[in-house]
Amino acid sequence: MVKIAIVDDHTLFRNGLKGLLSAMSDYQIVGDYSDGSEFIAALPRLDVDVVLMDISMPNMDGKTATVLALQQRPELKVVALTMFGEQQYIQQMVSAGVKGFINKDSDIHIVCEAINAVVRGEEYIPYYQSPASLSGADELTERELAVLTCICKGLSTPQIAEQLNISKRTVDAHRARILEKTGCNNTASLVVHAVTKLKILS
Repeated sequence: MVKIAIVDDHTLFRNGLKGLLSAMSDYQIVGDYSDGSEFIAALPRLDVDVVLMDISMPNMDGKTATVLALQQRPELKVVALTMFGEQQYIQQMVSAGVKGFINKDSDIHIVCEAINAVVRGEEYIPYYQSPASLSGADELTERELAVLTCICKGLSTPQIAEQLNISKRTVDAHRARILEKTGCNNTASLVVHAVTKLKILS
């Protein structure tokens, strides 16, 4: 049972998401809060695994709440709830420590995918468009571009290996070279760079 908290200032959205997730046997909603300050105040007494965190909220925004929450509970998995047009905040949220992003107009199965991915210790950043115009993309080989495309789709290393018919070790080698060529520090920053460079949030 994954214990989930929802932090969002839109009551209708928060209650709707709470209702959908509560109906599933794999999840338990342990709290819902209208802003970051309410959540941080409740956190010391809260048994929670995953937080679905809105970015833009009154009193305390998602970035500040994420930083404060992870200072208290480093093992906590935070997934940001985003709206179209909030690309400028993505890098800030990654820096704060979020492990995934969900667009607010996503289907519920996407929300479940994100929750399950971060519980497994993976990142969930499914924003995708062809990375051809990514800075440094002209230096990438055809195979590296294929791997980058899969990364931007949110595929794991085993999934990339299966799709491209290469070994997991080869995928890791390609990933390392892509990070080096683009100057990114990790997979999250690589995908964020692709999103912000292309102005894509889907």
